[in-house]
Formats: sequence, structure tokens, C-alpha cells
Amino acid sequence: MTKTTENFRVQRVIGSNVVMARGERSDEEFVIIGKGIGFTLKTGGSLEAEDTRIEKRFRLEDREEWGRYRMLLENIDPQVIAVSNEIVRTIAERTGIKPDDKIYLALPSHIQFTLYRLRNGMDIVNPFLEATRLTFPQEFELASRAAEQISREFGVEIPEDEIGFLTYHVYSAVSSLPVGQVVQASSLIGELIDAVRLETKLKLDGGSLSMVRLMIHLRCLIERLLQGTESANPLLPWIEKECADAFLLAQKLAAVVRRSLDADVPRSEIGFLAVHLHRLKSAYK
Repeated sequence: MTKTTENFRVQRVIGSNVVMARGERSDEEFVIIGKGIGFTLKTGGSLEAEDTRIEKRFRLEDREEWGRYRMLLENIDPQVIAVSNEIVRTIAERTGIKPDDKIYLALPSHIQFTLYRLRNGMDIVNPFLEATRLTFPQEFELASRAAEQISREFGVEIPEDEIGFLTYHVYSAVSSLPVGQVVQASSLIGELIDAVRLETKLKLDGGSLSMVRLMIHLRCLIERLLQGTESANPLLPWIEKECADAFLLAQKLAAVVRRSLDADVPRSEIGFLAVHLHRLKSAYK
């Protein structure tokens, strides 16, 4: 969000909650979001910077971006935008995290397409649903609440597979990872768990505490790799010695991650992963 003290000249009212405007001094272009902000405004009208209805303002950097967002917003049902904004407010309140600004455009677009598919009898299938539910438990709960709200507002039943897709948007909003990368992470976690089952020959219970801990650790590992961060591991020499079999398996999983993300997994991270694998194998003895 761009902070500014200049007033705005309204270029277009998109709906009751969204207007597109220009800064009166800078002539920069903005998308402005706020509950009921479009009710009293007209094209060419003035909007004060300190208007209490303003919740978010986005400065659009170039002409192509401006045109893309304008086309997107003009084709989204204003009621969808209003519901989407309520969902984002709930995410912020429940997590205590300021959502990434991109969700204000990505989420209503996703909801509108979902409504189109459901109203036209199209199936929604999420092959990563179970991994998503276990790997992103808090986000899945928030997505479930969002689905209930969408159902109430639009009179459609939101299937559980769609709740999985909404989960990706929730996690993207609080982690600032693009939705595409979140989907990729969920798919990769499922692949890694399948590899663990194959290598250990264990009949793993997806809902067990040790499995859930492993899946959440894999999520955090992938997130650190995508964000380019790394955690020090002072216990690495001990882990390599005392958890040798688990460390070997962790190295195999790291190779899968490297092929998928084109990113090397640091040895310190392999050590952390080995600890979780060691605990998992111990729980099934």
C-alpha cells in the first residue's frame, strides 16, 4: 500500500467498494478499496486522502498493469469484491498479520471464477486436498470460514476441494508467496510424503501427530527455500552420527526438492529434516 497525503480525482467507480483514481498532484494512478466508498462518488469527483472509508490504496506502476487491473475489476461482480474484502479483514484479524496487497485482486478473481464453475455444474477437484488440510491447518480453517461466507452470500455449496484452493490464497496472503508457489509447495509435499512411504515401507497415518509435524516442517522448509532464507543447525554433527539412516533419507528427499524447485537444500536443513524423519520412524516402531 502506498502512503500519500494528496487527494484523488476519481476516474471510474468500479462498484460500491472500489474506485480507480489519480493523485491530484502526482497524477499517479491508484486502485482504492473501502466499504461503501463508491456509493457517493462519481467519475471526475474528488476523494480526500484522509477519507475514513479508505482501507487500501494501490499505486499502479505502469500502463500495462493499470489496464490489466482495470479490466479485471470492471468484470468482477461488486458483491464478490465486497465479500472478498470481508474475508481479507477476517484473515488479518485472526492471524494478526497484514495480508499481502495482491490478495485484494487475486481473491475476488478466484471467487468469481469458482462461482461460475459451480453455477455451470463444473466439477472442482483438488488432488492435493489432504496434504493441504494437514500442512496448512490454520489457513484451512480460515478458508472453511470463507467458504461458509461465500455460501451464505451467493446461495451455493462450496465443496471441500474448493476450500483447499481457498487455503492457498489465505496462505499466500500471510506469507507473501505467490499462489502458484503455494500450490507447487502443496504438490511437492505430497510427493515427498509418498517418497517417505516408499523408502520406509511404513503404513503412515496422515492424521498422526508425527506425520502432521513432518508435513508442517516440509512446508516451512519449502517456504525458506523460496524466500532464500536458512536456519543454522548447531546439532548437525550429532544428527549425522546419531540419526544416520534418517539423514540418508533426508538427503534423498532433498534431491527431490532440488529437482522440483531448482534450489539446493542446505546441509543444515537436511539435518532438521532428518530429526523429523527419525521421530516419525520411531513413532511407528
